[in-house]
Parts: sequence; structure tokens; C-alpha cells
Amino acid sequence: MAEHAAHLTTASLSDERPSIFEVIAQDSLMIAVRPALQHIAKILAESNPQRYGTLWRWFDEIYSLLNLVLQQHFLAKTSASFSENFYSLKRIVLGNHEGPHSLANVGLPKGNHWRSLLFLVLIPYLKVKLEKLVSRLREEDDYSIQLPASPWKRFYKAFLAAYPFVNMAWEGWFLSQQLRYILGKAQHHSPLLTLAGVRLVRLTAEDIQAMEQRVASTAASQQSAHSLNNKLKRAVKRALGGVALSLSTGLSVGVFFLQFLEWWYSSENQETIKSLSALPLPPPPIHFDQETYSPLLPKLKTVCPLCRKIRANDTALSTSGYVFCYRCTYYYVKHHQRCPVTGYPTELQHLVKLYSPEG
Repeated sequence: MAEHAAHLTTASLSDERPSIFEVIAQDSLMIAVRPALQHIAKILAESNPQRYGTLWRWFDEIYSLLNLVLQQHFLAKTSASFSENFYSLKRIVLGNHEGPHSLANVGLPKGNHWRSLLFLVLIPYLKVKLEKLVSRLREEDDYSIQLPASPWKRFYKAFLAAYPFVNMAWEGWFLSQQLRYILGKAQHHSPLLTLAGVRLVRLTAEDIQAMEQRVASTAASQQSAHSLNNKLKRAVKRALGGVALSLSTGLSVGVFFLQFLEWWYSSENQETIKSLSALPLPPPPIHFDQETYSPLLPKLKTVCPLCRKIRANDTALSTSGYVFCYRCTYYYVKHHQRCPVTGYPTELQHLVKLYSPEG
């Protein structure tokens, strides 16, 4: 049994196929980089909105542009993305007879190169934008009082209903491909690699030696070039290479702090910190209205006292402090002019929309 599962964590010297843990780790690296940089941009925007507000508003576009420069640099120099090169992997063309022996510094063919760049940069950008759109539409739908009547509203209601199933099919596609890779039935762990026409293998000693020789030869050729045109081209390449090198160096150093940041800002750790540092909660207001229409408070704090379901679009009453669903408390206050729990006189202007820190 142990021998059967040993291929999941180890590989022989002649096996250039990376293990499932290596490919999952390199995928997780770029996934972890984005929220860390986003949190830094959020802190800067909150500390100085006038100077860094644009950085927060256009974070997705700025991040994608920097990601484009970074991935283009590594694909051209090492035939791999930044995270793949970080874990000593490279991309080779499917059906390449040379296989792992094709040197990484040669680069990928143009078609495979641009498809790889497209899937590394554009697909994550579109996925983030789609998730934000769905989140915004859901909030608008929860906050809306009137039922959707126009064809556009009916369309996005159908879109919101279908999105979870589309997302589940997308994630299931990736999961099934990873299972096939574990069982040795596929050459790649991601469907995007299939669409790009490449697969991942480990770097060889010849790859590392060839990349070092390329750096040395580039430095020598720069010293021998004296024409204005060559100087201009060299300056542009040096500037782009400097940006890419700065990004790669910063990410390489910062990756060691990502796990700490992920732990520090995890919900479990934040709950522990709040429990140790938060002041004791004040007691709820006295319930002086004992009529039968006043509902009993649910045991779960996330349940609305009116509809007895998980609250949607949390809204508090400033007269009593209790929290309900927006629709539930809106209609109740509109018809009864009182708090459903305490019976305090309440008007619609006393409804306060609550926002989570992440929002």
C-alpha cells in the first residue's frame, strides 16, 4: 500500500514529471500573492485616500498589468510562469519529442507562448471581475424592495441562479483533471495547460547552465553595442527587465510572509484576538412589550427573529439595536411603526444598513 502511494510525494531521478504537491503548491503561490497585495493597497488607501485611493479603485487592473510584465519576463527567459520557475518547473510543448531535454532558455513557440500568457493573466482577471459582479448583483437583489419586473432584472436573476452551478462545473473540471493527473491518466493537472498546448516538467541541470550562460552572453553583448539604436533598445529592455526582476525578487522574498499573513488575518485568529481584546457586550434593551405578536429571539445570532432564516442584508434598528433581514424589518416597521422585539416606537429612517469589514 505504501509503495502504491509513494509516487504522490517522491519521484525517481529519471522521472521529470512533477508530483501533484509541486503543481498544487505553485498554483497556490499566485493565489496567495493577490490577497496579500490587495490588503497592502487597502491599508494605504485607508491611511491616505487622496494619494492611494486610485491604487485601491484600480487595483485589479494595476495588478493584472504588473502580472503581465512578470509572466512575460519569465515565459521568455525560462519557459515558465513566475510560480512555476519558483518551484523549478518549466513548460514544454505537448508532443515535443525532445521532451524535458528541450532547454528552458529557448522559450516556447509563439502560439504556445501567447496562449500561456493569456491564461496566466486574462483568465484570473476575468474571474475576479465576474465574482465581484455576482456579489454586487446579489447585494442589490437582497436590498431591493420591489420584485424584478423588467427583462434585464429577470435576466440577472436567472444569471444569479445559474452562476453557482456554472462555478461548480468549472471547479469540478479542474478537480477531475487533478484526479486524472494523480492516477497517471493525464500529462497535466490543469485544463488551461491543455488549452495552451503545454505541460509541466522539472528543470534539468542543463536548463540551469544554459540560463546562466544566456545571462553572461547578454551582458557581454551589451558591452560591445555602441550605436544609438542599440542603446535605446537596451535601455527599454533593461527597464522592463528591471521591473520584472524587482517584482520577482519582491515576490520571492514576500512569499515567506504570506503564510503568516494568511494565518494572522484568518477568521479563526481574528475571533481569538477579538475575544481577548474586546470589551464586554452591553445587555440587550429591556423587553417591555409582552404582546403575543412580539417574536421570541432565536438561539442563533445569525438568524432573523422575523423570518427565522439566516439573515440576508443585515439591517439594525437604531432604536433597539436588534438586527434583522432588510426586507423583513422594512415591511414590519412600515406597517407597525415599532421594533419587532422590544416594541420601541420606530420609523423607517431608523433602519441602519450593516456592512462587514471585508465589504
